[in-house]
Amino acid sequence: MLAGCATRPSPEVLKPVHLSGPVPSETAPDRVGVLAATNRTPDNVRGGFGSTWAGKLTYEEYAFSVPPGRKDTAINYPTAKPDPERQFAVVGRKQLPKDAFVQQALASVQADGTIGIFVHGYNYSYQEALYRTAQIAADAKIPGAPILFSWPSAASVAGYVADRDAALSSRSELNSLVTSLSASGKVKRIILFGHSMGGFLVMETVRQLKLQHRDDVVGKLAVVLAAPDIDIDVFRSQLADIGQMPIPISLLVSKDDRALGASSFIAGERARVGRLDIDDPVIREAALKERLRVIDITSIQTSDGLGHDRYASLAKFSAQFASFENGKRSSAGDVGAFVFDAAGAAIASPFRLAGRVVAGQ
Repeated sequence: MLAGCATRPSPEVLKPVHLSGPVPSETAPDRVGVLAATNRTPDNVRGGFGSTWAGKLTYEEYAFSVPPGRKDTAINYPTAKPDPERQFAVVGRKQLPKDAFVQQALASVQADGTIGIFVHGYNYSYQEALYRTAQIAADAKIPGAPILFSWPSAASVAGYVADRDAALSSRSELNSLVTSLSASGKVKRIILFGHSMGGFLVMETVRQLKLQHRDDVVGKLAVVLAAPDIDIDVFRSQLADIGQMPIPISLLVSKDDRALGASSFIAGERARVGRLDIDDPVIREAALKERLRVIDITSIQTSDGLGHDRYASLAKFSAQFASFENGKRSSAGDVGAFVFDAAGAAIASPFRLAGRVVAGQ
């Protein structure tokens, strides 16, 4: 349900395909690269990765063909004879040793020293997370190859508790990945983007780094949590251990997120961070006190019927969002509560407490 697809893709969609025949330039597919690090156990029979913990990381590099002119964030997986004008497809795949993976990642560092890591949420298979990363990279027009960190989700609606345990067991592997990348002087900022339960894993990893006194690593992190599936009190405890970060943590929230409503129900009606209401003065005051950016993205289109996948639609507004992030992060007014409004046509400077970040269509 939360993965947003009726028929879930098998590991077969990870096999590279050959797209033959000439394609008119106006309908030619986009090409994007994705780097992936996972602590899932390899599925040597089907060529993918399973839902059990491997205890070590496997590194891969992918090339994707992405259909042009897409209207939404839906992913059409390849069939036996892929249609490049309509379907996503893997056109290149290879496993890398760690050193080669790090070098490939450093080759993708943007001119300002930024590199991005995406951490998926609950109920995701490896292939679903990989294709979602490709969709985001294509829509955001990310230069270079973004990095996916895929932890061993059970990829099952009934696997909520198992997924939470799997996320917790993956802290050291994500820590290792982040630390390896931050060791390069070429890397000035690591955007650590966690969706849903992936946000919980991100916060636990940052907390671990802080308790290890790795301020050199934490100082490079720009943490973005989209629809974070984190208990409010747990989040407060994480913040107490982490302290104020040089780059404020950004929370992308929607008070109508039905998936997080279900998560709250499972947890005994305990509130989740991803459903914060920025109209609440208490939330606005807390955002300032804790030096957080709490950004309401309710106006962004959702395709899963639950309001939980808005982060994927936000990718096409990446330039506007990045303008806000880069332009404000060192000023006194860079924290508080904001609204990301996709109905406007320009960027408006957010103002303290109740600003409005407007994205062009």
